[in-house]
Amino acid sequence: MKYFLLIISLLFLFSCKKNTPKTLQKGTYRAVLKIQDNQEIPFIFEVKNDSLLTVLNADEIIYVNEITYYKDSVRIQMPVFEGYVIAKIEDNFLKGSFIKSSLDRIVNFEATKNSVRFSSKNKSSKNITGNWETVFSKNSADEKYIAKGIFNQIGNKVKGTFRTITGDYRYLEGIVDGDSLKLSTFDGAHAFLFTAKVTDSTLNGNFYSGNHWKEPFTAKLNNGYELPNVNNLTFIKEGYEDFDFSFPDTRGRIVSLSDPKFQNKAVIIQIMGTWCPNCLDESKFLVNYLKKNPTKKIEVIALAFEVAKTREIAFKRIKRLKEKVGIKYPIILAQYGNSADKKLAQQKLPWLNHLISYPTTIFIDKKGKVRKIHTGFNGPATIEKYKNFKEEFETFMNILVNEKE
Repeated sequence: MKYFLLIISLLFLFSCKKNTPKTLQKGTYRAVLKIQDNQEIPFIFEVKNDSLLTVLNADEIIYVNEITYYKDSVRIQMPVFEGYVIAKIEDNFLKGSFIKSSLDRIVNFEATKNSVRFSSKNKSSKNITGNWETVFSKNSADEKYIAKGIFNQIGNKVKGTFRTITGDYRYLEGIVDGDSLKLSTFDGAHAFLFTAKVTDSTLNGNFYSGNHWKEPFTAKLNNGYELPNVNNLTFIKEGYEDFDFSFPDTRGRIVSLSDPKFQNKAVIIQIMGTWCPNCLDESKFLVNYLKKNPTKKIEVIALAFEVAKTREIAFKRIKRLKEKVGIKYPIILAQYGNSADKKLAQQKLPWLNHLISYPTTIFIDKKGKVRKIHTGFNGPATIEKYKNFKEEFETFMNILVNEKE
């Protein structure tokens, strides 16, 4: 597969017509990723100029400025994440591939000038505004998990997300066409499509992630539904009152929780990966929080579990994340390889009962005692839940900061 990726790149770089330089033309484009079942994952992007475009998902705007041209071809590198598009430019039409090299994944990509994510053939006959008690892969004991759908529909247009106990599926946008629901999002790490048949109180459909994953889901309208408390899912095992870790930072220095800089302070340990959109949301939140609350009484340290084939690639991605987001706190490399398998990750963190989510956030008081472990992250797409999380976070951190050492 890696040789296939190389061939594709070389094809775009060297098979172009000579002396015909082309750049992206200003305007709004509808892009699609071709996936299984003859489905497409659509998303909208707007070309501001030949070196800047924005990807639009509901209320999210992703700025993309790493755009490189090769005669009649373009390479669009998504920010932070490794995913990129490489395509030929033919007037107002683009054709090529979306590529994630570390996972050897290639998905066919096309884009034309258009501002409509999903076209509607029928007037909406249903309205899905509300909260939905959801089960994914309900017939598989190994893959079954629960979620909460949160949607708002105006006319036939829908915005919202699915929350799980490990995080949310970020900004989803789509329509209800007759009695058919269609939702999608694209952020450079994940490309999601949800399709479902709608009744007044049920959703029955499929969730597609790129071209490699498909699973069924069912949901019933339940405005009182809540997911389990994410502060009670992961905990420190008995016998591990005191724990420590030692991993290298981007400069090759070994960083440990027992280092003097972390003593007598409130410490936040962020278990994350640069490939993880929910981790990115949390990282942005932490950066903003630290800017608004400059104090020497708080330290943050991130443990990165990277999907990277080499140590060098892993550190390169960590450096890129820190630069793009403005992260000042240390991110140390806990693990790298072809997988972010949580069971393998837990071997590096034997003091946890289990690791079920990236991110997982551990709050430690000034005396070195673990006071709370928060599973997952509810990002800004969850709206009210995100607002509640921020208030809870700030209140709890004020308690930790103001306690005596």
